[in-house]
Amino acid sequence: MRVVVQRCKYASCTVNDKITGKIDKGFLLFVGFETNDGKKEIDLLVKKTIGLRIFEDENGKMNKSLKDVDGKILAISQFTLYASCKHGNRPSFTDAMSFEKANEYYNEYCNQLRANNIDVEMGVFGADMKIELLNDGPVTIILDSKEL
Repeated sequence: MRVVVQRCKYASCTVNDKITGKIDKGFLLFVGFETNDGKKEIDLLVKKTIGLRIFEDENGKMNKSLKDVDGKILAISQFTLYASCKHGNRPSFTDAMSFEKANEYYNEYCNQLRANNIDVEMGVFGADMKIELLNDGPVTIILDSKEL
């Protein structure tokens, strides 16, 4: 499982000219699942996402978590996080989880974040989404369950 975390001042997701999710200060998350991911990976990355301290404290150090700053999350499903360009220039997505299972896991990940008292907005799984954000920093962190 991979989660790309972007600290943002605001973010929104639009599908067919309708805003499906919108937040102010917080995290824009791009979330992808690999074929062998399971509940263990979701649990691990929920914990890491919530505990990630990338907001500045009074001394200008990245020392505060999402909860510390009353931040929100906009979570976007992103199977292309598992693109492979090892052979040629056209990406292969054979390592990405199947559509149905990834949708289930994406919803589970977001529900677990909500169960930890985080406000979570979502994109539309599998849709053509237009994402807008004001990246704060910029700060972008990649969480990969295989590396934690």
